[in-house]
Amino acid sequence: MSYGFKAHGAFKVIGAADAEIGKPTAGNGRLQCNTTYRNNIGIYPKRVDLADIAAEEIRECLGIGDTEVNVLSVCPPCTGFSRTNPQNHLRDDPRNSLVSKAADFAMALDADVVVMENARELIRGNFLHHYRALRERLEDRGYNVFGRSYMLNRFGLPQIRERSIIIAAKENLPLYTLESMWDGWAVKEDAKTVRRALSVAARAKNADHRFPGFASDEVKRRIEAIPKNGGSWIDLLKHLDADYLMTGSMKRIVSAGRLGSYPDVYGRMAWDKPAPTIKRECAHIGNGRYAHPEQDRLCSIVEMAVLQGFPHNYRFNGATLANIYRHIGDAVPPLISYQLAHLCRWILTNEQPGMQELVLAGTSLKSTDFVREAA
Repeated sequence: MSYGFKAHGAFKVIGAADAEIGKPTAGNGRLQCNTTYRNNIGIYPKRVDLADIAAEEIRECLGIGDTEVNVLSVCPPCTGFSRTNPQNHLRDDPRNSLVSKAADFAMALDADVVVMENARELIRGNFLHHYRALRERLEDRGYNVFGRSYMLNRFGLPQIRERSIIIAAKENLPLYTLESMWDGWAVKEDAKTVRRALSVAARAKNADHRFPGFASDEVKRRIEAIPKNGGSWIDLLKHLDADYLMTGSMKRIVSAGRLGSYPDVYGRMAWDKPAPTIKRECAHIGNGRYAHPEQDRLCSIVEMAVLQGFPHNYRFNGATLANIYRHIGDAVPPLISYQLAHLCRWILTNEQPGMQELVLAGTSLKSTDFVREAA
């Protein structure tokens, strides 16, 4: 989220915090995303869990003193809301309370505008009360609030990604939305494809073209057997070596007649469609449709990054490739946060940006991709 504001130029990032929570088995401080943040934003985030910080301590925690805060960007963990975790239909993750706590931080910082991104379930799922609590607390303290879930490919992201975006502004300011900014405009369909994104990645100089190798010869043979350009593990059913190539879980799904389950696992992307949702654990072909459309490998770091809306020259850091892929999958796409930065400036200045201004350099979106919607 921060990168879009830094790239905008009208904003200066003055403070940040991230607990760097990786896999539960790895413990806190192991994700290394704060170094990636420093490499691209220019400041090193405080490694703290904001659940443990009282609102009145936030300025001291961030080391920003009495500096004026125009925009508070707050992105609580989406793990407790995401539908990818089946337990989220049964229990309310304690981290979800960070959503409403964002209102306390907004008050303590006297922020003019608050912007939040999260899983779509934040405003549509079983734990809607967290969003309602955030909204009520902000409205009680003089903010207008708007929240909606969007398919982000609508705004030029070459990926099927549905996320909640919440914008709050003090009552003395206008409350514009992404709909306001995109009114009457759309993006050409061929601009939102894997083909476009991977062509940008292929031309990138000094980019990180690494990708993980296969864990075994069996996995390698499985990928080689999956048809090019959009094939999936279900296609293995017709292969002569299906019994060898299919995993035990695949065979159980077939036996149970649940062919709709996990269709993207061990799948290839399709050239002329947007990529599937790129999730946190995208470093393994068995976790989703992350294989290259044609080559027998996982999409590389720079390919996955451009599909996630990063500029091709973004500098990632991590002791392992898995951590770098997590930085990509966890992120708010900068292609989108750059647009949100323009939206926030519009709210603060009442100067509406032109559509050509919404293109983040180095991403797959071009100024020639915008078209007028039919009346």
